[in-house]
Amino acid sequence: MIVRILGEGQLQVDDSAAAELNDLDTRLEAAVERGDEPGFRSALDALLARIRSAGRPLAADALAPSELIIPQEGATMAEVRRLMTDEGLIPG
Repeated sequence: MIVRILGEGQLQVDDSAAAELNDLDTRLEAAVERGDEPGFRSALDALLARIRSAGRPLAADALAPSELIIPQEGATMAEVRRLMTDEGLIPG
């Protein structure tokens, strides 16, 4: 799957990481729903770190549709809330 981290670019992430990314997304969504800023920050940092470690950057000139769009490091809770659907950031 191709994941875009806003402000950074796209990464090709193997589908085998999907379950772990969904777990991290669930943690992030719960923190947003609770208004838990420290939990939110921790969950967002963990999600970004896992995407970066599991992903391979696409070439800067590559134009491919992103299956997932993840907020950038330092995003606010309000910014993340606007990106979330009923299923969090990562559907499924």
